[in-house]
Amino acid sequence: MSKRDEERRSSIFTRRALLLGAGQLGLFGFLGFRLQKLQLEEGERYATLAEENRVSTRLLAPPRGRVLDRAGRVVAANDLNWRVLLTAEQTQDVSATLETLSRLLPMSEAERARIERDIRRRRRFVPVVVREFLSWEEMAKIEVNAPDLPGISVDVGTTRFYPYTEHLAHVVGYVAPPAERDIDGDPLLALPGIRVGRSGIERHHDKLLRGRAGTVQMEVNAVGRVIRELDRREGVRGQDLQISIDAELQKVVRERIEEGTSVVVMDARNGEVLAMASQPSFDPNLFSSGISNAQWREWTRNRATPLINKTTNGLYAPGSTFKMIVGLAALDAKTVTPGERVFCPGHYDLGDSRFHCHNRYGHGSQDLRGALKHSCDVYFYEVAKRTGIDRISAMARRFGLGVDLEIELPGTRSGFVPTRQWRIDQGKPWNLGDTVVHGIGQGFYQMTPLSLATMTARLATGRAVQPHLTRALDGRTQRGIRAEDWPSLGIPERDLKLVREGMWAVVNEEGGTGRTAKIPGNLGVLAGKTGSVQVRRVSREQRERGFRVENQPREWRPHALFVAFAPYDNPQYAISVVVEHGTSGSGAAAPLARDVMVEVMNRLRPPPATPPATPPAATPPAAPQANGLPPARTTEALRSPQQLAEGARPPAGPPETPRR
Repeated sequence: MSKRDEERRSSIFTRRALLLGAGQLGLFGFLGFRLQKLQLEEGERYATLAEENRVSTRLLAPPRGRVLDRAGRVVAANDLNWRVLLTAEQTQDVSATLETLSRLLPMSEAERARIERDIRRRRRFVPVVVREFLSWEEMAKIEVNAPDLPGISVDVGTTRFYPYTEHLAHVVGYVAPPAERDIDGDPLLALPGIRVGRSGIERHHDKLLRGRAGTVQMEVNAVGRVIRELDRREGVRGQDLQISIDAELQKVVRERIEEGTSVVVMDARNGEVLAMASQPSFDPNLFSSGISNAQWREWTRNRATPLINKTTNGLYAPGSTFKMIVGLAALDAKTVTPGERVFCPGHYDLGDSRFHCHNRYGHGSQDLRGALKHSCDVYFYEVAKRTGIDRISAMARRFGLGVDLEIELPGTRSGFVPTRQWRIDQGKPWNLGDTVVHGIGQGFYQMTPLSLATMTARLATGRAVQPHLTRALDGRTQRGIRAEDWPSLGIPERDLKLVREGMWAVVNEEGGTGRTAKIPGNLGVLAGKTGSVQVRRVSREQRERGFRVENQPREWRPHALFVAFAPYDNPQYAISVVVEHGTSGSGAAAPLARDVMVEVMNRLRPPPATPPATPPAATPPAAPQANGLPPARTTEALRSPQQLAEGARPPAGPPETPRR
């Protein structure tokens, strides 16, 4: 080989060596770059991914916060929940295991089918819930027979327990498993056994009561089977909630009322609800274990509506309990003066229409105080006509009627107070006769027992108190428990005093319609107002034939109402009572209110250190004019000189028992 060929071969080898070296250098450079990127820049991410393949982090449901009453009694607690689990991987024959278990825990065909379906849908090492809410005896049977039950284990969790059962169901509410729409990205709500508030306080404060989830880290293999527990961090339990209700008082009240009755007791000074009872009710504990279709049908088909809280959702016309509002509206508009008198002959004529007073023989000449005492309809017919519906409605809203009271109970109804414009918007005129009817609390009005109690508390104190149930959260007192937290209504004290005197006379003076509500003197003095609300119109023909409501079927009889506050000289408590088809406020509602108020004052109020204040003196009747007539500006309802001359004395006739 020539020297030239040798040089050429050497040149070719050198080039190839350089190319190979450059390729190797580039390859190792790329590998070094990738290693640097993987280890330094992305090392943390890949370490996390690797750790997630090895470690499974799972959420732990936190204990739900308790609900306590004003005295610290537990009204919603967490109880142990024993449940049976079946792990298919740990038994060679699932059917045989279930057959053995069924001898200890009888199972229906539907239950067996559900368990087998869950096993098919899940991996064999994932436990399936066979049954929850085992009794201690059932759990003990399974543990004793554990050697004969391969794959069966007993697990313990918590469930909600309500010791006062139906007595506080409408207030506290109940919990149930979350629906798909509730989960909405919150992984805590996807945990087995988690419960969310469905009604009452449980629903309003659900997030605070729910708490924050804990975590547990489990080491798993490639297919997800648990190897061991690595770490556990317990969740933050929900906050304890103290409500203003006195549970024992609530229980006593519910034991005294019958079906269709509602009672609300408030602290008139700050709006705290002390008792809120309606009948019938339901046992919220049944929701924890699951409601059967038969039970649900029984509740929903019951005409007495046990699932509905009548104190906040029952709507009733207020009847004569509304007359204080009409009187205050008239005083505010100056369409009537405190001592002005209106003559009541037993009816009120407006055009071709005649509106009757509940006393067919009339009450004679009445001022505002006396009209409240006797519940004279004619007086308030005339006063309402002078004042107008819009002024009356505006005053009603100032006292919490027909407005959202914002109490912590979801779904509460506001009621309704009509106005002239509302009727016009319906395409119908508002007639003067409509105003007359609304002067005695009939017509389109719709009030709840809660709104009537709020009205009474505001009448008693002159403050715009709002009803509320939340007293403290995790021991932190909430705003609203002091009287100073609530502003004045801006109603002149002289007007409020006159109305309160009328309410005092209703209960404490001879001839008052609410004498049956009088409480023992050692507890102070109670002031109130009776009311009855027709549910069926009584025609003139029926009246002429001697209509007696006592002879009618119960569902046709009027509702009975009563509102009151006590003690008169230092108002502390307000109450409203509604008895569906109770016929009369004095006969059905007032005695019940008396008994409840006595219970309230004996339980919650220390005995007075001094005798009760002297009752207010009756407003002296104005002197008659020289011609024997009542004072000037009497009502247009005056019918004849003979009636005018009779003054305040009602026409002769058989006495009629007050029923308002």
